[in-house]
Amino acid sequence: MLKIAENIKKYREQKNISRESLAADLSMSLSNYSKIERGEIDLSISRVQEIAQILEVDISQLLNFDATQIFNISNNRFVQGFGSKVQHNNSLNDEYVDKYIKMLEDENVRLKANQKSI
Repeated sequence: MLKIAENIKKYREQKNISRESLAADLSMSLSNYSKIERGEIDLSISRVQEIAQILEVDISQLLNFDATQIFNISNNRFVQGFGSKVQHNNSLNDEYVDKYIKMLEDENVRLKANQKSI
């Protein structure tokens, strides 16, 4: 969850959105929103999706932030060094899928528990 919190903060800062503004868009207090960015609150998939919509990013970007997606570092000779070859690792996709499945499973457990309490 901490990585997601870090990603939310990175995208919020990149888009020059204040914590106060994002908290207001989420209909929550600044204090509670700050807990999200510190990774102190477990987020549901629906809440992550809501944050992604506000930040105008794909949910996958919040689940697995990759600077090369934003800055196109892999094709930048200045950053990579002239003539260097970038190796792409498919394990990142596998890691993302595993994280996403885990989040969905956790959300399923939470929703079942919620339904039982009704």
